[in-house]
Amino acid sequence: MTTLTDASDVAACPRPLFQGQRVVMLRFAPATGDARLWRTATALKQAGLQVTVVDVVGSRSFPAQELREGIILKHIIMPAWFIPARFKPWFLVKLLRANVLAALHLLREEADIYHSFVEHALPAAYVAARLRHKPLIFDSPELPLSDRAVQRWPRLLAIARQVLRYLIRRCQGVIAVSPPIVAFIEREYGGQHVTLLRNVPPYRQVERTNLLREKLGLSSEVRIALYQGNLQENRGLDLLVRAAPFLEPDVVIVMLGAAREPTHQKLKQLIAELGVAERVRLLPPVPYGELLSWTASADLGLTLFPPDYSLSIRYCLPNKFFEYLMAGLPVLSSQLDVIAELIRAHRVGVVEASRDPATVAATINRVIHDNKALEQMRQNALELAKNEFNWNREQFHLLELYQILLPTTPASQPLPAQEG
Repeated sequence: MTTLTDASDVAACPRPLFQGQRVVMLRFAPATGDARLWRTATALKQAGLQVTVVDVVGSRSFPAQELREGIILKHIIMPAWFIPARFKPWFLVKLLRANVLAALHLLREEADIYHSFVEHALPAAYVAARLRHKPLIFDSPELPLSDRAVQRWPRLLAIARQVLRYLIRRCQGVIAVSPPIVAFIEREYGGQHVTLLRNVPPYRQVERTNLLREKLGLSSEVRIALYQGNLQENRGLDLLVRAAPFLEPDVVIVMLGAAREPTHQKLKQLIAELGVAERVRLLPPVPYGELLSWTASADLGLTLFPPDYSLSIRYCLPNKFFEYLMAGLPVLSSQLDVIAELIRAHRVGVVEASRDPATVAATINRVIHDNKALEQMRQNALELAKNEFNWNREQFHLLELYQILLPTTPASQPLPAQEG
């Protein structure tokens, strides 16, 4: 029997784990902007599967079909389609239409297994899987139905939870991103043996750079505390702006990511009101392939999300945390269950429970100027990313699930026990 020299490295396998099976993935947003989906699709293709990704997009600028890195990408074009940042009742009509169109599209695809991302797309994938008698995987990148706006519609929320519970119990595989979310889905939705698959990037060595300072015209003496990711309400960005007046003169906060309204406009107004335009700098997102090089030009990574905003925030384990580690950035986080536990266990940062701007600023000042402690945390972060939190290892759990669910073929081969 052929085995992998390293169970976390599919490329080490002399022949594919799978041969000829077809997976169809569904996402109700542009797939190319979803790093988790694309990592998953790429890993499955490298393992020998034929991968088709179907997404729902709101612009006619997308072609009906394209080929990217050997993965077939098909677009269902719904003009003006978008998932609102806050739930609105009218969205249900659009969501129903999207699911009908998606189900019809999926039924035209040849598939041996279906893989649905986020609860919005699950009904369509369930219909296709049920009618074709194929296994279905539900992949939840956050806690399902956790939007605070949905909580204002208790009857609707109760119905949605019943529907989701019905669908999840009929999925052959369920994937979640953090241990508390795994436990929540198993407890509240009846998911059986939910697979933990964390949002970790592929491993690579990242050299220190000066990209942020060069872009912003900052001197080499300036210390940078970086938030990277979408600029949205539930990220605690207003707290960072309110902390800025209390920062030492050589400390700058940089927010690097896609602007979402109305949060972006509110941030700019608050920055102007407090007169901290030179202390808080906003930058647009960079291509994902370049992101870690930009990350590596900062001194401290920030995940100061408000823990009480929602359970999804409290239980989160986002891409940015692992990207900070891989770039060698110590992390300053709020009291988020999983992130705080990892920071303390591996000594890769500091946890600040206070939501007081002056206290947060004092912690940033203290941590970012303690060169000895900062360097030790930096080395710990680099080692943790290299030895544990990287996609080369994490994808093992994805492939193991697929081997359980897909019919055995002569070319299939079991994964060996994971090392470490």
